Amino acid sequence: MGQYVAPLRDMQFVLHELLRVEDELKQMPAHADLDADTINQVLEEGGKFSSEVLFPLNHSGDREGCHYDKETRTVTTPKGFKEAYKQFVEGGWPALSCDPDFGGQGLPLVLNNTFYEMINSANQAWSMYPGLGHGAYECLHAHGTPELKAMFLPKLVSGEWTGTMCLTEAHCGTDLGLLRSKAIPQADGSYAITGSKIFISAGEHDMAENIVHLVLARLPDAPEGSKGISLFLVPKFIPNKDGSLGARNPIFCGAIEEKMGIHANSTCQMNLDGATGWLIGEPHKGLNAMFVFMNAARLGVGMQSVGVTEVAYQNALAYAKDRLQMRSLSGVKAPDKAADPIIVHPDVRRMLLTAKAYAEGARAFSSYIGLMIDRELNHPDEEVRKDAADIVALLTPVIKAFITDNCWIAASDCLQVFGGHGFISEWGMEQYLRDCRINMIYEGTNGIQALDLLGRKILLDNGAKMRKFGALIQNFVEENGLDENMSEFIGPLADLGEKVTKLTMEIGMKAFQNQDEVGAASVPYLRIVGHLVYAYFFAQMAKISLEKLDSGDDFYKAKLATARFYFARLLPETAGLIRQARAGASTLMALDADLF
Repeated sequence: MGQYVAPLRDMQFVLHELLRVEDELKQMPAHADLDADTINQVLEEGGKFSSEVLFPLNHSGDREGCHYDKETRTVTTPKGFKEAYKQFVEGGWPALSCDPDFGGQGLPLVLNNTFYEMINSANQAWSMYPGLGHGAYECLHAHGTPELKAMFLPKLVSGEWTGTMCLTEAHCGTDLGLLRSKAIPQADGSYAITGSKIFISAGEHDMAENIVHLVLARLPDAPEGSKGISLFLVPKFIPNKDGSLGARNPIFCGAIEEKMGIHANSTCQMNLDGATGWLIGEPHKGLNAMFVFMNAARLGVGMQSVGVTEVAYQNALAYAKDRLQMRSLSGVKAPDKAADPIIVHPDVRRMLLTAKAYAEGARAFSSYIGLMIDRELNHPDEEVRKDAADIVALLTPVIKAFITDNCWIAASDCLQVFGGHGFISEWGMEQYLRDCRINMIYEGTNGIQALDLLGRKILLDNGAKMRKFGALIQNFVEENGLDENMSEFIGPLADLGEKVTKLTMEIGMKAFQNQDEVGAASVPYLRIVGHLVYAYFFAQMAKISLEKLDSGDDFYKAKLATARFYFARLLPETAGLIRQARAGASTLMALDADLF
């Protein structure tokens, strides 16, 4: 059923040639000794695990799905999932970028992200189980008490225990200020937590012996709204002092959802009936603490879509080279066969190159953000850390929304390459489309990400973060503006940068008069910014490829062709998007709701 081979050559190109991670990491004491050979070895082993262990379970896991037992209120994952997770833990993969003080390997996040691209390509539903555990680790590591860290972090780092984030309730999704779950203080310093949560990914399963739930709830004296939410750690089993499993905590799965995709991941309704939990962070400031998990999850969802885009592209490409249909419009290309392979047809190439460009652009972008997080956490210079943090904050909603939107486009195009064979389950392409659709919804819908980008990350600070990223683009333009070989890339990049600046100012002025102008412009605006980011990275990749065209390595020829396709065929979308963003709120808001 299909194929997946980790794109190691492109991953190495991004890390070593585009981002020059060894030079970057040498400036960070925690990673100064890491060399290219070690990075490549980790990637090679990660690729083997992904293609040999996880990928064979993707289709079967989708067909079988998870099993819920009403009597025991437990979930059994599809055949092979538990065994694959055991190999994952034995291989030390959960600990890859975790703190050595808690048993981690201390490798950089940029490397961990690249590994997660692979496992997401191989099996998105499976990858969510360890991915959520890593998010719980990051949140607890940042905001947990020393006692909670000592008890829970080593198990999360080793992968013996996994984690979840329990936010959503039936009556509140994005608007968490409406949540009703209650936390009552107990004499021993713990809390008794009661409430119901829905859409909890990996909320109950048989792959790990314990599950650490991070739960949002309200204290008795909590103010209304989002400023009255606290965060609690609620384990499935309450650990004994020696770390062994103790009593079963009354947090149970009431049902699992029937879903469009990611069938092999248990999406649970979780019921808490006086479950014991411990406060993480300060009272009433749970969202501040949970945002560590939420931002990690948004980057993680972006990585899910990088992975699915890549595997959909690989399978569509293999099919297009093998499937014979009609003759090329410009003359027979395979005279020894009854027809030409469909890869000779221009529109098939358009679909393949769209997926290829979106996969490679996303890989460069997400790897850059991973490196910026490493810089934010580990660089000795405070100013460098601050600048990196601003870039990460600015572009996190773009990572989540732009990459996932593009994945949906690419997966649909790749299915289309198969024609009718893509629509049936035998070839596996329809699963990629079903699985990736959730990526545009969870961890904040893409519309919410667009509001976050334009309203909070840009207009709220008068564009300060955006100017920092814009300065990087401007420097690159100035450095390469006189290079005739780069003109086909530098001209459009500089032009779009200027248009984004003008558009941002225009929307900001309109917003002073009517806040709905932000909501009306935000979705096309995010997509414009996403293209600006991709154009910046494709221009850099084109520069490297031009310099190495004479090396004899056809990789650079292919990279340059992909960059040219992106600038000629995908970037021009921004012209229409700018018109949409400038159209204003009136055409959206004028019609009375009763007249819809």
